[in-house]
Amino acid sequence: MDIWERLYLAAKEQYHPEEISPFFLAHHVVCAVESESGEIFTGFCIEGCSGVMNLCAERVAVLNMYVNSGQTHVRRMIAFLDRPPHGEGSGMPCGACREFLMQLDIRNKDTEILEDYESRRTVRLEELMPMWWGMPRYEASEKENA
Repeated sequence: MDIWERLYLAAKEQYHPEEISPFFLAHHVVCAVESESGEIFTGFCIEGCSGVMNLCAERVAVLNMYVNSGQTHVRRMIAFLDRPPHGEGSGMPCGACREFLMQLDIRNKDTEILEDYESRRTVRLEELMPMWWGMPRYEASEKENA
């Protein structure tokens, strides 16, 4: 079993769409991440009627990783709705999640995101964030701490 199958199976356990209340839907988008240490953490989407309270599966998985292990670097990520990523943009994190990952740890620019489960085609986060606005800030911080 390769890492992508392990991540898929871990995330799939979280998939069981349910209405929490007339205002909240959960478990309809799921995610699993592999941390720098090789541990797997999962998350699921929680959406409310007022969009400001939404939590994407990707951010929930990464927050679970941080809360439970203190790690901030994500090696690999899979996210999906009712079936594994199948190309055509499926499995790609939203803009807020991309930004969150980049701001959390600059090494996350190298996070492999599964684009197609069957072919195991991936894309690196950095490819989804060309000319990212925060890079000069990271570079300035490195100079200050050198």
